[in-house]
Order: sequence, then C-alpha cells, then structure tokens
Amino acid sequence: MSISALIIDDEQLARDELRYLLDQVGGVDVVAQGSNGIEAVDLIEEHHPDLVFLDVQMPGLDGFAVIQRLMERNRQRTSKGQDAEPLPQIVFATAYDQYAVRAFDVNAVDYLLKPFDRIRVQQAVDRVRSRIAVDASNVAGASPTPDSPIESQLDALLRLLNRPQGASRTPQPAKLIVQAQSRLLLIDQAEICYAAIDEGVIRIVTQNFEGQSKCRTLEELLELLDPALFWRAHRGFVVNINHIREVVPWFKSSYQLRMNDKKQTEIPVSRSQTKRLRELFNL
Repeated sequence: MSISALIIDDEQLARDELRYLLDQVGGVDVVAQGSNGIEAVDLIEEHHPDLVFLDVQMPGLDGFAVIQRLMERNRQRTSKGQDAEPLPQIVFATAYDQYAVRAFDVNAVDYLLKPFDRIRVQQAVDRVRSRIAVDASNVAGASPTPDSPIESQLDALLRLLNRPQGASRTPQPAKLIVQAQSRLLLIDQAEICYAAIDEGVIRIVTQNFEGQSKCRTLEELLELLDPALFWRAHRGFVVNINHIREVVPWFKSSYQLRMNDKKQTEIPVSRSQTKRLRELFNL
C-alpha cells in the first residue's frame, strides 16, 4: 500500500534529491511539495498526507513552528466541539544540528540528516509504515484527538527542544583516539583535516598521518566532534573547516574542497550542502 507524502524544504536541490531517493525506495506517493512553513501548514490541511518530510531550518515558519501551529489549530477545533484533524507522521530533515538529531531519535520521531542517504531514507519510510500500522490499531474506530499517539510524541519532542540548549549537550572530548597500524594515538581535534568512510571503515586524515576511527558511522563520529569546526560536506566526508585550503568551482554550480593535507585531497560538496558552503564562506 502506497504512503502519501509531502516534501517541505526551502532548497529546490534538497527537494529534488529526496524525491529521487523516494522514487528509488518505492511505495511513497509525493502528492505535493512546498518551500516554507506557511505552505507546509496549508498543504497538510489540504492533502491530509500520511507522511511529511519537513525541513527544520526554513525562513519565517520553521519545522518546529509548523508542528506547533497544527497542534494549536487542533486544540481550537476540539474547544469548539469539532473533531481534530489527524496529524501526519513527521520525518525531520536537518543539515547540521547534531543535538536536535539526538532529540528526534530519543522521542521516536524520525529524522534525516542532509545530505540524504538512500539507506537512511528507506529506514525512515519503514519506520513510518510501522508506526502507521500501530497507530491504526490503537485508534481503530475512534475519532482523532489531540492526545493521539503522534501528537503525544510531538508534544514530548517540543518540550525537549524548548529546554535551554546546554541542558542536553554532552561536551565533546578534546582529543580523539585514532588507530595507526598497531598504535592507538591521542590527537587534538584541531589536527584533523577530514574524515572519510569507505566500506564501513572511517579514515581520519591529519597533515602528518592517516589512521582509523573506532566509530562505526560518520554520525557517531560527529557526536564526538566540535560542531563549530566540523561539517559534513558530503555523505561520505566530514571536513574541518579550518583545514580547507581552497574552494574549487565545479560543474553545474557545484564545488569541491581542496584540503591542506599532504595530498591536497579534493572533496566534493553535495548539492544539498551548497547553501551551507555559501553561508560558511560568504560565497
């Protein structure tokens, strides 16, 4: 059975990339797309989709404000004796907010980290299918209310995200362990030029040597790194912005980063991260 979905993101490239990956995954009917939070609210109330892929960072009404507005409208309806509108499943999209990513996971509301990954999109769709089945069995024959399972999850998420940011942050370690041959080296984060994943192995590259991280994924590595210094420029690479030697224009308005390691490695910038690159360096 196909799931109806909306894609809401202020970046056309991000919408196109997610639509392409959803076509590969299959079983998801994208009924409409929007570029801001105002459009999101209107499209949700017009189409009543099963699922919304919702960007967190948008001008005007961001992803959190969209949820709050939908829930406020439902409360207004119930206060007037009207039936509340069922809320869709929400899958958040975010480019670089690692702390929010952890909050989404804890509260059982799924997320996608930009740049999007096909396997991760598949997992998100599978989780949504499971939740739709569970919610349907829980509320079978009952009218939707503001206390439905989805709204309870979103309430918990909003309460967590409204806390002071420092309350949920775990300080990053000043040093990381990197395995180089048979040695386990402690290195300062500032020494890392970039990290790359290849066939499940994460390489750590500095100006002086290369080694391997014990982390299993780049997401896990990012949890240990300073978000003010490290940026996931591509699904396969995390770069230290202080070790970018040159920004190289590439074809079709894309870019590559030439790093200052010994090999002057060139790292691609994914389409969905081009906007972040321009923000970092005022391009």
